[in-house]
Amino acid sequence: QVQLVESGGGLVQAGGSLRLSCAASGRTFSTYNMGWFRQAPGKERDFVAAITRSGGNTYYADSVEGRFTISRDNAKNTVYLQMNSLKPEDTAVYYCAASSVLVIPVNPARFGYWGQGTQVTVSS
Repeated sequence: QVQLVESGGGLVQAGGSLRLSCAASGRTFSTYNMGWFRQAPGKERDFVAAITRSGGNTYYADSVEGRFTISRDNAKNTVYLQMNSLKPEDTAVYYCAASSVLVIPVNPARFGYWGQGTQVTVSS
């Protein structure tokens, strides 16, 4: 099992940047594919980005491609989401999640472990 704790959310103006972190407990972090998802009020939880175990492959939602970058440091048991050129529509609670299997297109239902989420608010 793995426990996940997100951090780095906050309030930022449109065009600004934030870097989210997700720290994982346990010794098995490198065996999990990791993903970032987001959920705005009244909406479903949507895929944002995913990264394979070794970090060799990354995947992005069309809405964030070219603006967001997912990365991981297996030595630090941490996955990151660098968010640049933020827009008001990026406002949501952001969650990191872990899965033993990564299927494309990415489906949040296949991720068995979730963090508590961190709020990102982008003002116009």
